[in-house]
Amino acid sequence: MKVTIPHMGNVYIAAKILFDSLGIDYIIPPLNNKEALLLGSKHSPEEICLPFKLMIGNYISGIKEGADTVLLVGSCGPCRFGEYSELQIKILKQLGFNVEFIVIDPVKSTGIKEFLRRMHRVGAGRKKNGHSKINALFSAYTAMNLLDVIEMKAHELAGFEKNSGECKRILSSCKKEVYSCNDPKTALNILSSYRSKINKISVNPKKNPLKVSIIGEIYTVIEPFSNLYIEDLLMSAGVSSYRNLTPSWWVKDMLLKPIRMNSWQLLEASNEFLPLYIGGHARECIGEAVLASKNHMDGAIQIFPMGCMPEIVSKSILPTLSREKNLPILSLVVDEMTGEAGYMTRVEAFLDLLERRRKNVRFGN
Repeated sequence: MKVTIPHMGNVYIAAKILFDSLGIDYIIPPLNNKEALLLGSKHSPEEICLPFKLMIGNYISGIKEGADTVLLVGSCGPCRFGEYSELQIKILKQLGFNVEFIVIDPVKSTGIKEFLRRMHRVGAGRKKNGHSKINALFSAYTAMNLLDVIEMKAHELAGFEKNSGECKRILSSCKKEVYSCNDPKTALNILSSYRSKINKISVNPKKNPLKVSIIGEIYTVIEPFSNLYIEDLLMSAGVSSYRNLTPSWWVKDMLLKPIRMNSWQLLEASNEFLPLYIGGHARECIGEAVLASKNHMDGAIQIFPMGCMPEIVSKSILPTLSREKNLPILSLVVDEMTGEAGYMTRVEAFLDLLERRRKNVRFGN
């Protein structure tokens, strides 16, 4: 067995630590780029969403390098993401690739026995006892959580840093160094050291940067290539950005759903505007917007792929929420045809609007 995975933000680093811990052969495809998008778009249905196309590009790259098994997380909810694997298997077979898929669906949908059976398949054929496998999963989750904490802190402190660009440099260096490490224990030590490093950067507490919340569909929010590296843009602009949806958040949300203890703050916040679950992370998107207002954010940016039905519903609700909560919101729709220049112009214009709005409030206009 040689496993490959689709990219989604920093998940590839946690996956690498898991595979190294279990002694599994693996292929991590190149980070998402235009080539992956073109390749995926070529072999995907035209109307399908951007995440699907990028995943197909990732699979083909991994398979061409020798992978025979695809590992991905799934969803059995109303969102069509739950059907991704079935259609992707058909597409790959039509292309002459005969690969096995291991889909890790939420425990609530499959039951604990089936969930554990699929997890066992990941390490099948390797002489690892149950204790070793649990330790491997724990190491991978710890790495995922540390990465999310480091990234979250970097995005927040970028607006307060004394040395311009320091947060971005530390974050980039962290990812490169930990990915080049093949020893899981050393990798965790590297992440711990970077957590300390990001907490010790020089900041100017007198600064009052713009504060922007990033909300929307989880893949396009987390995967930087799909959102044209918007968080890097905000860091360079000296804006503090905040994002609730992360890979470690997704894991906790999935595990806590069976006992209805998942994301209660976000879901409770969404009740005023969207009290029903409609698939994807639409309720979380609305909940994040409400919390952004409560936390005195200057604005919010919603990002979602073309054709994403749950986020289309969210987008139709956000104007009302924006008026009632006095929170400016910019909605950005992305697909393979998104033009970078126009996209960046919209973001920059939105930031200018937030700055002017602040000045007007300050001078009582």
